[in-house]
Amino acid sequence: MNTYAKIAGGIGLVMLLTSPFTFLFTSGSKEATLIKAGLGLGLIAFYVATHWKKLTGQEKKAGNMTEGGRSGFFYSSSIVMGLLLLVVLSAVNFIVARRGPTWDLTKKKIYSLSPQTMNTLSTLKEPIKAIAFIKADNPIYEYTERLFKRYTAESDKFQYEFKNPEANPKLAAKFALKEGQTTVVLVKGTEPNETHTTISAPTEQELTNGLTKLTKVGQQKVYYLVGHGEWPLEDTGGMNADEQAVSVASEFKSSLVQDGYAPEAINLLQKGELPKDAAAVVIAGAKTPFAEKELSLLDAYLEEGGRLVYLADQSADPGLGPLLAKYGITVEAGMVVDPQTNPQSPFVVATPVFGDHEITAQLKKMRAMVQFPATRAFGVLKQGTLSGVTTTPLVLTLPTAWVETNPTDGAALDAGEKAGSVPVAIIASRDTKGATNKRFDEARVVAFGSSRLIVDANWGHEANRNLVLNAMGWASTQVDKITIRPPDRDISTIDMNTDLMNKIRFLSADAWPVLLIGFGLAIWVSRRNK
Repeated sequence: MNTYAKIAGGIGLVMLLTSPFTFLFTSGSKEATLIKAGLGLGLIAFYVATHWKKLTGQEKKAGNMTEGGRSGFFYSSSIVMGLLLLVVLSAVNFIVARRGPTWDLTKKKIYSLSPQTMNTLSTLKEPIKAIAFIKADNPIYEYTERLFKRYTAESDKFQYEFKNPEANPKLAAKFALKEGQTTVVLVKGTEPNETHTTISAPTEQELTNGLTKLTKVGQQKVYYLVGHGEWPLEDTGGMNADEQAVSVASEFKSSLVQDGYAPEAINLLQKGELPKDAAAVVIAGAKTPFAEKELSLLDAYLEEGGRLVYLADQSADPGLGPLLAKYGITVEAGMVVDPQTNPQSPFVVATPVFGDHEITAQLKKMRAMVQFPATRAFGVLKQGTLSGVTTTPLVLTLPTAWVETNPTDGAALDAGEKAGSVPVAIIASRDTKGATNKRFDEARVVAFGSSRLIVDANWGHEANRNLVLNAMGWASTQVDKITIRPPDRDISTIDMNTDLMNKIRFLSADAWPVLLIGFGLAIWVSRRNK
């Protein structure tokens, strides 16, 4: 009974002292505060009743303090220490809330801005205002405000404000907002030269893409070759959702637009030339051979300092071998497999091995793992290339992989098959400063062993997406586009009313800590009394 009474007294003391904290910071409920204070007084009364003799015990003997006096002293000092602790904690919390730094300790850094966002904000040349048409009682209001604050902390050119669409009908009509629509409008400049773009989901990815769209969209023309069975950039009709995800590169096209490119499909035979504004040419999944005229146009384009991004089909040969060989690149027959790394899907090759290059530097630093489905391997030629060509492996498999020359027979290493770490992405460059009709000072070629990297079903893999888009940035000489983009994150919210939120806050920040502190105080007092 004596031990239980001490525990009760300790808990009661803490409950009584922290009752104001309950009302001011956690629940805001008068009833909860009074109940807590009442329980605290009751527990203290229980302790006093069971220790009445000690608290009012013997007189001082031989110059020593009485037992009751000693207990009173210990409890008085406990109260003073508790009050001091509350004052110190309150002061620290106040200072940290106003001035303290923040740290993002989450594994995926969900509370940190991505390198692309940081770079975009640092390069803003004029103010951009985000107008959020979100009501204060909307579950995403708080999330959106926190996101905006992180942006404003990085750039004084980013501003924001919240508007109630119902209270601002003229402003909502100006931006053609639908009734009940949750929208953020990014505005640059002032009338009559004001431009704006609208985003429907206030996530970092959408917000940064909106900033890019306002400042950089359309600066770089990318021509996407068609006519040889390449993956289409959009659904031409007749596909269901699953078929489109497997065979369409529409999300790749959207990402190019978001990164400031202007992608356009082009049939080279029909066009008869590669336009002068081509920042890069993409060939993705070509399955039928290119005509001689097309090969000549591509050859001439690279001789003039053009930029080619080639994503190979898993088995077809479109006849680009001789052209790639001039730049030190050969495409190996067969497909790469790695059953040890991915036993369930050995033809989906996962690897964290990157070459030393600016395209992969940040991925390498992050220890990212890229996945190449149905990929070819490349070889590096040392002879027979054009003068001045530099060829560099970009991504290599783990040593457990090999090139399976008979993929239809499954994954089994046979004699003569190339095994070990092999390139599945490779780049080449050549000085073209002295070229006739020069387009750029350097010709650049990027080759990926898997064209399936860009189809919708695989484009959601963040490491793959950053790898391909960084390669596009290098090919088009857009250094600011070699970065790590905001990850695809949906807004995860739980619709909770104020009452439920107060209950959760009370339990986590009040009731549970009070119990722990109370037990600790009871143990301390018990030991001091012995």
